[in-house]
Amino acid sequence: MKKHLMLMALCTGILLSSLLHAGKNAKSTPQNKEKPKPFVTFVELGSVNCIPCKMMKPVMEEVQKEYGDKIDVIFYDVNKNRQKSLEYKIRVIPTQVFLDENGKEFFRHEGFFPKEELMKIVDKQLGIKRTPKK
Repeated sequence: MKKHLMLMALCTGILLSSLLHAGKNAKSTPQNKEKPKPFVTFVELGSVNCIPCKMMKPVMEEVQKEYGDKIDVIFYDVNKNRQKSLEYKIRVIPTQVFLDENGKEFFRHEGFFPKEELMKIVDKQLGIKRTPKK
């Protein structure tokens, strides 16, 4: 009987040891990580047919590249999405609307918006200090 109990204790010890050891070496599975919420949402409302709107496309791409996950750049064609035109109370195109992390508008611009000027607005909202280029 003692041999049987000792064998059972030994097997239990080995099993527990292997479970603990396996737990240390097990690869943790990544949790469903959400994309970080952007600090600024840049909404461009325009048309694919309007000249100043076409000029804004490379600006939008460069801004997205510059800020990465800190900004979400969205384009709405007001001819195809009239609801957004009403929602944002658009008077002229292109119009740029900037929203904070809570979706509250903090800045609006009408017409072509040069990248350097646009970035000053975003930098201020994000608290980024850039040294002037010489």
